[in-house]
Amino acid sequence: MDTGRSGRRFALVSGNVVALGAVSLITDVSAEMVTAVLPLYLVLGLQLSPLAFGVVDGVYTGATALLRVVGGFVADRIRRRKLVAGFGYALSAVAKLGLLLAGRSVPLIGAVIAVDRLGKGVRSAPRDALITASTPPESLGRAFGVHRTMDSVGAFLGPLVAMAVLLAVGRSYDAVFVTSFCVAALAVVVLVLFVRERPSQPPAVGDAPSPTDPADGAAGEDADGGKVAVREVFGLLRDRPARRLVTAAVLLGLATVGDGFVYLLLQRRENVDLTWFPLLAVGTSLVYLLLATPIGLLADRIGRLPVVLGGYAALGVTYLLLAGPVAGWPLLVLALTLYGVFYAATDGVLIALAGPVLPARLRTTGIALVQSGQALAYLVSSVLFGLGWQAWGPENAAGVAAVAVAAVLLVTVLLLAPAYRPVTRKVS
Repeated sequence: MDTGRSGRRFALVSGNVVALGAVSLITDVSAEMVTAVLPLYLVLGLQLSPLAFGVVDGVYTGATALLRVVGGFVADRIRRRKLVAGFGYALSAVAKLGLLLAGRSVPLIGAVIAVDRLGKGVRSAPRDALITASTPPESLGRAFGVHRTMDSVGAFLGPLVAMAVLLAVGRSYDAVFVTSFCVAALAVVVLVLFVRERPSQPPAVGDAPSPTDPADGAAGEDADGGKVAVREVFGLLRDRPARRLVTAAVLLGLATVGDGFVYLLLQRRENVDLTWFPLLAVGTSLVYLLLATPIGLLADRIGRLPVVLGGYAALGVTYLLLAGPVAGWPLLVLALTLYGVFYAATDGVLIALAGPVLPARLRTTGIALVQSGQALAYLVSSVLFGLGWQAWGPENAAGVAAVAVAAVLLVTVLLLAPAYRPVTRKVS
């Protein structure tokens, strides 16, 4: 056996990526426990209308989007990405206890959810920048695939843990929130003990580099010296590839409906018992878990842009299924499978596609801009879908969402295809 080659292959996924994957796994167990029961708690427990749920669901992801950029900028300026990410993880953990204090007050619940998403917004870009900096550039798809696979293990387990808690103590949402906090606190401990800072990597082979990247990729941000200035952040969007990327991310976010709506539509159409409602998220997470790494490897071989476009095509077909005549178990299997394919093909791959386009000095800030653009667009799309549900009915609203995905895919191809070419060098 060629042990040297095996060692190099293993090295393509560094220990830092594995440690960050473990943190995400544990955190996602905590987060998905809450996510799995939140639609039931708000819509069926507190009797929120579809529009009100759309507002809260949008807040869950989008309300603190601008603070993602602040977190990314701070991480780039002080060059302490682990510290900024750790603050975000800790903030989300504390927010789980806030759900207990909020009681049945919808405004307070919205505020607590905003704090929780603030934590996610602050941590996401520094975490992804750490992954980028810890990985050989030509293997970013693999690294993000492995990370998202571990992340999706947590997403798979979270609803199961929530269901187990509900079965053990009755329909006590407070017990779910307390358990979620304990799990989130464990993730912070793992981050502190095992994650290390790493210098940035050069642009990836096969992806279009940014004109602002250093001529010598190995130099990167650490050889640049001075601190990142605010004017550099504003100048980032003057870079044409970065501007096109952020614009495409915003448009794709506008065409994305929240998970809660998808699962509520399935529950409504198939009359899924409330006790088993969390299993809908488990189905999506299982597909994501199985496909994240293979799709990441595929993205490294054929190009990341085609994979992202394929993922959003799967999302459009999911919406068509929710609007169409298919029913029964075929609907459940097809919809949850395609929804899992969407996440596996877009979540990490989009960031792997973005990383090489962004200058090393501002990579965390640039990733935060992409994520913030999508989060703000998601806030808008959640409110619009809630309005559409009330005005036209859920099936018609899903049909409109499918048309929106098709239109946005066309615009995304026009925006990004000229700037990207497939990876031609094979990765062993």
